[in-house]
Amino acid sequence: MLRRKTLLRLIHIQRVLVRHGLDDFITSAHILRPLRFLFYLFPRARDVSEPLGKRIKLALIELGPIFVKFGQAISTRRDLLPPDIADELAQLQDRVPAFPADEAIAILDKAYGKSVDSVFSRFDREPFAAASIAQVHTAALQDGTEVIVKLLRPGVRELIQRDLDVLFAIAGLADKYWALSKRLRPLEIVAEYEKTIIDELDLAREGANAAQLKRNFEGSDLLYVPDVYWDYCRPEVLVQERIYGTPISDMDALRKSGANIQVLAENGVEIFFTQVFRHNFFHADMHPGNIFVVVDDPEKPKYAAVDFGIVGTLSPSDQKYLAGNFLAFFDRDYHKIAKLHLESGWVPPDTRIDELESAVRSVCEPIFNKPLSEISFAQVMIRLFETARRFDMEIQPQLILLQKTLFNIEGLGRELYPQLDLWKTAHPILREWMNEQLGPRAALNQLRQDLPQFRDALRELPGIIKYLSAQIANDELRVDRHAPELEEIRDQLKAQQQQRFTLTVAASALISGVLVLALTGTAWIGWTLVAAGVIATAASRPRS
Repeated sequence: MLRRKTLLRLIHIQRVLVRHGLDDFITSAHILRPLRFLFYLFPRARDVSEPLGKRIKLALIELGPIFVKFGQAISTRRDLLPPDIADELAQLQDRVPAFPADEAIAILDKAYGKSVDSVFSRFDREPFAAASIAQVHTAALQDGTEVIVKLLRPGVRELIQRDLDVLFAIAGLADKYWALSKRLRPLEIVAEYEKTIIDELDLAREGANAAQLKRNFEGSDLLYVPDVYWDYCRPEVLVQERIYGTPISDMDALRKSGANIQVLAENGVEIFFTQVFRHNFFHADMHPGNIFVVVDDPEKPKYAAVDFGIVGTLSPSDQKYLAGNFLAFFDRDYHKIAKLHLESGWVPPDTRIDELESAVRSVCEPIFNKPLSEISFAQVMIRLFETARRFDMEIQPQLILLQKTLFNIEGLGRELYPQLDLWKTAHPILREWMNEQLGPRAALNQLRQDLPQFRDALRELPGIIKYLSAQIANDELRVDRHAPELEEIRDQLKAQQQQRFTLTVAASALISGVLVLALTGTAWIGWTLVAAGVIATAASRPRS
């Protein structure tokens, strides 16, 4: 049963959509058909005098932050939208109507406990940018350092919570009445989105995200992240270094600067895959309003990012399966893709692997060896969803941020350099990462991590043996020779003896291999001994 507050909000949404002449588009969506009755309550006059794109933009702004976020997300996909609608929605990235400067100053006075003029040597009342959740002013610290000051919109938390209740209500109806809800898991998707947007309301968290991302790209020529001035930050205030660069969406300015557009596009792909797989910490709100380009060297243009409210991470297993899927896709190994989907649990265990392989092949094969301008990930996704429906593949809520970011990256790539070879750019990055995770280097790293545990186990072993021997000698250990406890002790002693022997062999092989490599230079003998040592070490680890 819908709560009164939620029902009133749905009626308000209905009125806004009708007023802007958008009700027909919404009621045609299958998932909202249970709520179609709302569009016949309280009839209102429809205004269709403005172009459709402008009406959509105005309706989203009027409906609030969550709806603006939706508009921002789809504004990057110009391949999916008519140009006039894409142009209007692009304005949602940083040109949402601002709240008054007096309110901004009042927020700062309260946050600092003193006048804003005593904190900054200059505070510019005119907003530099305004978005759905916060707005930005330029300012200068007392020492003259140029900064940006980001402030949460007044009352935004209440607005977000109100619309989250609406989303949960719609998802609940879908979960109850929609045949595909078991596979698409609408309630889990909304819950995942709730965590993301609530985190975005904490500007101290955003500052911490920026600091982590800056450390990850320290010394890199790919991405610049502005400094955070922590002494001036509060949960509702973020103060960062001001970035001077060309907005990524200003293609005319980028071309006039002489920036190498192909290098810029390829670097964007490298940044994405580096963040996702090497760092496991990725900027998940990479729409054009958050990306600038610094063109100090036109042949080596550098990205500069802002707005770190949304970042994503993946579990090690999700990283492994995703990288494996990408590589199998690049290699056209559709059997591997099908196998990985089964191993990850993304499809039911009784799925026939040959049928899934054939279905994936029919979706993926047509898009190979094409430049980005001729590939529509949207069409591929639609086909994959059709395949998913056939095999009862479940949506993975934890991957939604990654999918959103990948869509943003594709949108940027299309704008920058439509001929971009996505596969050529991404393949070596993924291959190197997989080698690091599964190759000899990974095994040696695992051995290094396990050595303290081996050392501790060997230290404890004499004491355990001495204790058991004393109990037996004093006739204090009286157990049935076939008791489970005795069998377990026997098994443990046997396993420890075997482990000590195996570790001795492993250590000998590793040391011998290193000496051969260092002293004789005979590579094949040295690496063979090292490999044998690694394999023996892995074999010595207890199996659960």
